[in-house]
Amino acid sequence: MSTSVWLMIAAVVLPGAYFAWSLIAVDRATGKLIRTRLQTVGQGQLKDASSTPALMPRIIRRLTPTSYVLRLDQTLAKAGRPASMPLDRLLTVKPLAALGGGLLALVLGGSRSTVGLFLTLVLATACYFLPDLLVYNNGTKRQARIEKDLPNVLDQLLISVEAGLGFEAAVARVGASGSGPLADELVRTLQDIQAGRSRREAYRALADRSTVPDLRSFVGAVVQADIQGLAIARILKPQAEQMRVKRRLRAEEKAMKLPVAVIFPLILFIFPPLFIIILGPAVINAIATFSK
Repeated sequence: MSTSVWLMIAAVVLPGAYFAWSLIAVDRATGKLIRTRLQTVGQGQLKDASSTPALMPRIIRRLTPTSYVLRLDQTLAKAGRPASMPLDRLLTVKPLAALGGGLLALVLGGSRSTVGLFLTLVLATACYFLPDLLVYNNGTKRQARIEKDLPNVLDQLLISVEAGLGFEAAVARVGASGSGPLADELVRTLQDIQAGRSRREAYRALADRSTVPDLRSFVGAVVQADIQGLAIARILKPQAEQMRVKRRLRAEEKAMKLPVAVIFPLILFIFPPLFIIILGPAVINAIATFSK
């Protein structure tokens, strides 16, 4: 069949596949679980509600290695668990993306030679792992934003605690007035405490959802203060000072790395036009002189 026929088939099959996926892979189970838990919390009984995933995610979960599913779940946790891409939907998107990439390569002539089949396989594999890369990239940016906002958040917590608020009240105030992933994580930690988790478990879960060493150190200090019964202001003040020093050191480190980063654009994009402008007329005159 010709390329136009393959394009017409793809134009019909791909939208139908996307529509079927949007119906099958929608995250109804999570919404049902949240509503059930809210009802049980309102009655004073927090129980685990069983939920059954949709058909396609359940089949894909059985076909996917458990260790790989757990790794994807951790990556989603570090990315903030975006509502548009829950775990079941991510597991469903991956084989569909691989299938779409393979079909596209075949339509473009991948079945005409052995090299084309190899490139088709490579493209299908790349499309399979592309959602992982996107989620990992979002998680990396989110963790960098948390590391950037942490010193300011600690300063706000210290001011609130020294003004007379309790630690949870200070966390609630900072989370409600702030914006960004760190404020969202603080709000989620308070929600975990309100749902029945102990303070230590909620704070440790906050550390587990992040890869920022400074945040892990802060959570460890707060948990240790809770165990030993220390005043939280005595813990927050050195932590805030330490974070400010680290922020200044990171800024100085980036400033020291800047000349090295500028060298390659300078050599590749600035020096050649400069040499052409300065030495170009002299070279042209020399060629014209020696050619006579």
